[in-house]
Amino acid sequence: MTVRPAASVEHILLPAVRDIGDGFQVRRALPSAMRRSVGPFIFLDSFGPVTFTAGEGMDTRPHPHIGLSTLSYLIEGEIVHRDSEGFVQTIEPGAVNLMTAGRGIVHSERTAPATRRNGHRLFGFQSWIALPAQHEETDPGFQHVAAEALPRIEGEGIDLRLIAGSLLGRRAPTHTFSDLFNADVVLQAGARLRIDAEHIERAAYVIDGEVEVVSEDGLFRKDQLIVFQPGAEILLRAVGHARLMLLGGEPLDGRRHIHRNFVSSRRERIEQAARDWREGRFPAVPGETE
Repeated sequence: MTVRPAASVEHILLPAVRDIGDGFQVRRALPSAMRRSVGPFIFLDSFGPVTFTAGEGMDTRPHPHIGLSTLSYLIEGEIVHRDSEGFVQTIEPGAVNLMTAGRGIVHSERTAPATRRNGHRLFGFQSWIALPAQHEETDPGFQHVAAEALPRIEGEGIDLRLIAGSLLGRRAPTHTFSDLFNADVVLQAGARLRIDAEHIERAAYVIDGEVEVVSEDGLFRKDQLIVFQPGAEILLRAVGHARLMLLGGEPLDGRRHIHRNFVSSRRERIEQAARDWREGRFPAVPGETE
């Protein structure tokens, strides 16, 4: 769904909402009918906030990926990642889990038993970053970056944590294959944030509150993805306390085919991956039995 954009805004996208059980909602802003990607970001999911009662939790069973990197970032709660390369990592708020699928990986995402025993909340984001065509068959891998290792820009009512890529003269240690940026920004009332045109494609997802584009009419509200015009001068102002997820980068180097968890520039590669999964040729995840 879209609403009418301002002059410096190309699209305003409202995410599709799915309830995957127990009131756990996932909002998918990308891809949409109006916009398939922003830079190399081809999926953008926001999940929660959800409150789990004692004994409940997240259980995403082992599933395969090719041709992409998944980037997970939490605002509340924790998730345990396991994959077929043998990596096991708990992600907590403010940290980053970046899994590169390349030629193929299988992973699961679950609530830890100790956390499951008590009531807890979960709220976060997962994005899919399409790999450049020349790197689609790279070796699978995983990187965890602790919250304190991420660049942070503070001042004048702005608290920006750079999750991946480069922005405002800073670069995150998160290893990516594309020229991109991804940042979590908290704005105090009246704070202004300039999003320079150093990247061709840029967008902001409103996590909470309201913002305006200075010199444009109208307000942008919670759960709207604002896609900006390339080259436009963008100055955002928070109307009250606000929080944003910024993302974008260089456009993709060609069309990407997406089928379930598989992404590739070649349709036949996706068909092969689907056969490999059906016939058990993907590696198993150590410690998983489902």
